[in-house]
Amino acid sequence: MFAIAIRNVISTLNSQGEETMGPSVLLYHHPGNDIMNGSLLTVESNHFCVLKSRGAILNVYDTGQYAVETPQRVLTGAIQQAFYGGQSPWQYEAIYINRSKLVIRAEGRALSREMAQLQYQVDYYIHVDSKDDALKLVQHMPYQGHFIKTDEVNIYASPVLEQAINQICQITPLEQINEKIHDITELVAGHLQEFLAVYGITLNNVKVLVSPADELMKKLISLRAFGLGEEQAVRYYLAMIMAERGLMTAPNMANGTGFSIQAVPTMSVPGVPSMASPSAEE
Repeated sequence: MFAIAIRNVISTLNSQGEETMGPSVLLYHHPGNDIMNGSLLTVESNHFCVLKSRGAILNVYDTGQYAVETPQRVLTGAIQQAFYGGQSPWQYEAIYINRSKLVIRAEGRALSREMAQLQYQVDYYIHVDSKDDALKLVQHMPYQGHFIKTDEVNIYASPVLEQAINQICQITPLEQINEKIHDITELVAGHLQEFLAVYGITLNNVKVLVSPADELMKKLISLRAFGLGEEQAVRYYLAMIMAERGLMTAPNMANGTGFSIQAVPTMSVPGVPSMASPSAEE
């Protein structure tokens, strides 16, 4: 009788046949201990696969299906021979790299020249471009468990983003921040690409949004954009609040004029001066 060798197929599908490499997964370490000589590595069109053996990198695979073929190692022990066919578990590791374009969002705080607090939002798009870049990612970015997700990449990138944004914001008046958004975006993109390249990650494009962190400052700057002076902007802001509360004096606040009630009857209270307006006395 001849023994029939059954090859294990290693892929990024889980036991339910669902794809593990979702839009938030950059790296996936195959968790099984069943990768041995003769196993088939399946690499999808949007993945790379790095094969390791006992910590050493053996190969980096592009799209396709590949048989694991490496020199046999001499093992001792009847149990290993019986259960693993001469191969020990965990001898091989398959690490899959997502080569699709992924989007990451970073948020944080910065300061203007006047030390006014700003909030920023950065959306940046990344991908791993080549097998060499996949190798850099495996070698330089550590991971815990079986994944590197985009949130973890963001932990590395956030200090770079914060430094680049503050570099311009801290020398720019609050009202001129939006005029500098192109310069901020270019500076962020340059620093971020240089930083991510160490990990084999290519930066595609960056979108930056910076605004005052305080809601009051947002509304005042919006009013200033209509050509109002500082005092006028404050008056109009207060007038809007008064109008929301149904106060009839809101237009007077906006115009900066006084408010008087005509022909109001008065009541005489002993010891209290009369509060009648001049028009009422007439």
